[in-house]
Amino acid sequence: MPAEGMVEIGAYYYPGWHACPVRDAAFPAGWSEWDLLAGATLRFPEHRQPLRPLWGREDESIPAVFAKKIAAARQHGIDFFTFAFYWSRGKQLLQGALDRGFLPAAQGSSCRFALMWANRMPRRVMPVKDPQAALIDPQRLVYTDPADFLAFVQCVGERYFAHPCYLRLGDAAYLSIFDTTFFLRQLGAEHVRRAIADARAWLTAQGLGPLHLAAIDPIARDRPLLRSLGFDSVTHYVFLPEWKGDWLQDYATAAARKAEEWDMYARECGLPYCPSVSPGWDATPRSAEFGREKPRQYPWWPIVTGSSPGVFRTALRQAMEYAWTHSSPCCHIASWNEWTEGHYLEPDADFGYAWLEAVREARRGP
Repeated sequence: MPAEGMVEIGAYYYPGWHACPVRDAAFPAGWSEWDLLAGATLRFPEHRQPLRPLWGREDESIPAVFAKKIAAARQHGIDFFTFAFYWSRGKQLLQGALDRGFLPAAQGSSCRFALMWANRMPRRVMPVKDPQAALIDPQRLVYTDPADFLAFVQCVGERYFAHPCYLRLGDAAYLSIFDTTFFLRQLGAEHVRRAIADARAWLTAQGLGPLHLAAIDPIARDRPLLRSLGFDSVTHYVFLPEWKGDWLQDYATAAARKAEEWDMYARECGLPYCPSVSPGWDATPRSAEFGREKPRQYPWWPIVTGSSPGVFRTALRQAMEYAWTHSSPCCHIASWNEWTEGHYLEPDADFGYAWLEAVREARRGP
């Protein structure tokens, strides 16, 4: 295996594929993202929708179901899953995938896991029907303060950081923040610095530290502050389309354009940059069909076309080479299973296991 193949590769995991009481209150009982995926429609003649999972509609909160995911991930070169962890002032949801599915299935496995604080609640109305609605419903925003952030870190620290499968980079437990920009905007720099310092002190006192805290997609204004605030690295979730670009965007072009920005993020943040690549992007299953009308915003716009296991392999290989040559601690794939946004590694009816095989081939080298 070439040296680049030793880079740690993680796949983000979206835990929306099982029923939960909070969603039962907003949708028909038992609803999950599988219902959205099944209702997807063609938006243009060559549109690859609806997507058809080769494994069918499975409940991720069942250990036997997750054991299959773990086996496929490890066999194809995925080292860890980064689970979206929904926390809003103590309220938690969509925990079944991690707590009831992954953790029992991972006993004795070499597969590790990490957490990404999803500091934005899932949508209450899907498919999205109102093109005039705010892109981010104010009810979805997760407001915090130093005391709440400490409570969050205490929760995940006590529950997960001591687990033998929890991801540590060096000896530091890995944790990322999905909307770093909103986190900084609402608290302000000094409160963020204090919140992170208090969290680190608590983890150390409990014998759970140190912490590796990753910022996700920081805006230009915030990037020079991140190191002094206590962040250890910077990365992205989906980093592929131009959100305000054309409706249809070519995968190879989009991936190459984003790769050109990796050095800029490392330089402006003064931190290691961990590349994140995606197999595709198409969130139209989360949007209502308006015929010829195409609202110029998520989830109608944009759509990435031309994605395939081959071009994804090229993008991932480039990310691995960057991580190795820049001493980045890992690289990410967004994601393992966000089918309703068109980025997933799980086998489908069109390509079989080829998305996963692309990961294995990328690890083997050119």
